[in-house]
Amino acid sequence: MEQLYLLATLAGARIAVDASEVEAVVKLTEISPVPGMGVHVAGLSALRSRVLTIIDVAALIHGRATPADQRDLAIIANISGHSYGLMVDGVSDICRVPEGELPLRGQLDPAWMPFARGVVEHEGVPHLLVSLAGFIEAGAQAQAA
Repeated sequence: MEQLYLLATLAGARIAVDASEVEAVVKLTEISPVPGMGVHVAGLSALRSRVLTIIDVAALIHGRATPADQRDLAIIANISGHSYGLMVDGVSDICRVPEGELPLRGQLDPAWMPFARGVVEHEGVPHLLVSLAGFIEAGAQAQAA
């Protein structure tokens, strides 16, 4: 069975997300900062009468916040009963990949190691397969530390 994936760019890298994890992709308007939170929590935003916690995934990976003028696109997901918006640089496609998930090969930037589950190739171009829930779990661990 061919799996459906959302293909995107995050922190300058091509990623793939299992489409079953994705509720929507939206343009963010206003993000209200939350004092005392880690750099990876960009703030709160509203979407269709819901409050979303906006996660700056690039900050989780590289340790520095995304500039405010580049915080405009997010993948919306419901993870453990909570609504999150995970910021991405861009979204390129949603498609089926006949080969599905492939194992990681070659060298991978150590910053991506906690997040990469495998590789998905689309039209000969590799995308790191990541889990949105994995970013939330890593953020919770970073906040606890």
